[in-house]
Amino acid sequence: MTESLLEGKVILVVGASTGIGADAARVFARDGASLVLAARTEAGLRVVADELIGQGTAVEWVTGDVSESGDVKRFVDTALERFGRLDGAFNNAGVTGSGKLHEVTEEDFDRIMAVNVKGVWLCIREEVRAMRAGGGGSIVNVSSVGGIRGSSGMGAYQATKHAVIGLTRTAAHDNGPEGIRVNAIAPGPTETPMLQKTRSAIPGGVEARIAATPLRKAGSTTEVGDAAAWLLSDRASHISGVVLPVDGGFSS
Repeated sequence: MTESLLEGKVILVVGASTGIGADAARVFARDGASLVLAARTEAGLRVVADELIGQGTAVEWVTGDVSESGDVKRFVDTALERFGRLDGAFNNAGVTGSGKLHEVTEEDFDRIMAVNVKGVWLCIREEVRAMRAGGGGSIVNVSSVGGIRGSSGMGAYQATKHAVIGLTRTAAHDNGPEGIRVNAIAPGPTETPMLQKTRSAIPGGVEARIAATPLRKAGSTTEVGDAAAWLLSDRASHISGVVLPVDGGFSS
């Protein structure tokens, strides 16, 4: 038998209460990781944590707002207090929004930027602090195919996902000498509660993207989690600064 992909690793999952984050946590647990789960709302977080604990995974959970520096510091400190180190992090927390750029309100623009860009930056900053002290690690940020190519109707959201790629590539350069790898995944349409909101906001838009996808289907949250698990693992030990599409070929 081969060793599980993440056996013995401590992984922080930010945005773990639903969708991609929740199912990525399930994948990481299946692959042998101990987990710290973080999200803004307690109810969904408890469901995921209790499920994984019941299956024998070592889990700690913590609530907080990813756009608040004190909360993000607490996410990482929780890992250090419970497990003594942080080996990997999956920065998945995010919000969406629709509307052409000239239609987006300043309030909505600031909200999306605070979570999707500032939140990722805060996570990287705190995770790197712990990983440098521990001799290295791996960070995977969640961007989107909307961060690789443009389209109309979700301008502010897409701007944030382009920014996540910039943060990822810069952090890979900044922290590579310390043994810290930083990569991003770029999911295409993936069956999550957020995708349902997009379907309502842009009628026909999701179906058009699926029709333009070579595999002719939306992705699953588990498929995204599998890609992230590989990037977090030692089997991707010489991969950093990469943006990996998990989109059925949509961006090809």
